[in-house]
Amino acid sequence: MATSHFLDIWGWINNLPSIILWTTNTKSLCICSSRSTSPSMNLLVTKITQNQSIGVIFSIYVDFQIPISLWSSNLLAFKSKNRQNLEEIRSDLFFDLVNSVLKYDPCKKSSPRFLELREEFDDTFNFVFITLAFLVCIYEAPQDIRGGCLDTLRLQLTTPRAREASKLLMKALGSNLEEKWMRALNLAITNQIVELRATNHSFKTPSPLFSYAFSTVGLWKVQCYCPIIAMKLENTSSRIADDRLLFSLNNQQLEAVIQLAYRVTYSKSWIDVVVSIDNIRCDVNPLVPETLLNERGYGSQEKHFPSQISLQLTPTLQNEILSVSVTKSSENPTREVGIEKSIEGGFDPPNSYMGITATASESVTISIKPWKFEQSVFGDTANLNWFLHDGVNGKEVSSSKPSKLALLQPKAWFRDRYSSAYRPFTKQGGVIFAGDEYGESVRWRICQNAMGKNIEWEIKGEIWLTYWPNKQRTFHSETKKLEFKELLDLSLVKA
Repeated sequence: MATSHFLDIWGWINNLPSIILWTTNTKSLCICSSRSTSPSMNLLVTKITQNQSIGVIFSIYVDFQIPISLWSSNLLAFKSKNRQNLEEIRSDLFFDLVNSVLKYDPCKKSSPRFLELREEFDDTFNFVFITLAFLVCIYEAPQDIRGGCLDTLRLQLTTPRAREASKLLMKALGSNLEEKWMRALNLAITNQIVELRATNHSFKTPSPLFSYAFSTVGLWKVQCYCPIIAMKLENTSSRIADDRLLFSLNNQQLEAVIQLAYRVTYSKSWIDVVVSIDNIRCDVNPLVPETLLNERGYGSQEKHFPSQISLQLTPTLQNEILSVSVTKSSENPTREVGIEKSIEGGFDPPNSYMGITATASESVTISIKPWKFEQSVFGDTANLNWFLHDGVNGKEVSSSKPSKLALLQPKAWFRDRYSSAYRPFTKQGGVIFAGDEYGESVRWRICQNAMGKNIEWEIKGEIWLTYWPNKQRTFHSETKKLEFKELLDLSLVKA
């Protein structure tokens, strides 16, 4: 039975009586079931008595006639010998759950201990537990229960409370553990999609992507993660027949960071909000170790690359907006024109007209950069767009396909694209747009009536990733697109 209700796992645990009052050694809670007549996936709390001390073990199991255990926690001992409420072990249990999720990341690197949560613990605990249950269901659950339970857990992970809890968790984890967390989750989603596609089935991901935003004084930030396999396919040349190429392309994830700097100035007649680009970073990173990519694929460098990024910024309180101004003009490129003329003349016999013929040829040279940046305004919305252009014909890469002749040329611009001195990417294959080259800004002029109000800014984004062969000889090419939307806060309170 699928439901969008956000399970209150911690509420159930916290309301259990003191363990010394239990009349049985176990307590259980149904997490999900695929149908009313099928087995369910459950949380089990088991009391363990050892050498006059009492502890508990939490486990996830499927209640077949012979129960199947899918996951178990460490033994969690009580610090107090009197009350022995489960509240006492909440921190140890929370850390155990988080570490269990991180263990699904195949890149085994030492991870520092993360900060303890001090706010909204209940929802964050529930989000962590549901995420773990989601991973356990993908990797461990029997096939006949997996589909229904995944659908239930997917809906729970997309509730507003789950999204808010995820932001608090990412803040507590820090950037390094955040990457491990997202790698573990997106690898599981990738594996599930690959498995179902092999049997011509589809799988709805918890969301096309995971994203969150936060606002602080002078800065807005949006962070996005998405497995490449879950992105929307915009165009493709053909179905990939090479399993090794497919493995390399599928086992990657998009990581994007949008950082916008803003400043607010106040005058007697209006308020100016000026937003400029601090950093736009977009990378495609592997979900599995390099050794596995080399063994089963063509390595980590046979992957998609960013080909277009589009951002739209819109204030939600539009009746207070007086005007919108951008600082970049539309393009007016320099053209170098060379004209060559030749004249041919000839004389006809006497009493006839002399014939003269003239021919002229023209050559045009235009110097362009691979990435083109444009600003535009539609209503009160400011649009920021970056387009990658083909280095030979000048076409937009995201909406075009290379010719078969170009794909066979070893010196084409997209060949060995991460080692060329003229590459339009970083060495790792990503892009960074910073204020040194893209320092343009957008200014919203706002009525004085908005003074003291909190205005939300909506940011919508689209990111296109394109695959053209890097080192491999293949005619395959494709472009995928990701869309995201977040809300950013701005308080118009004069200090």
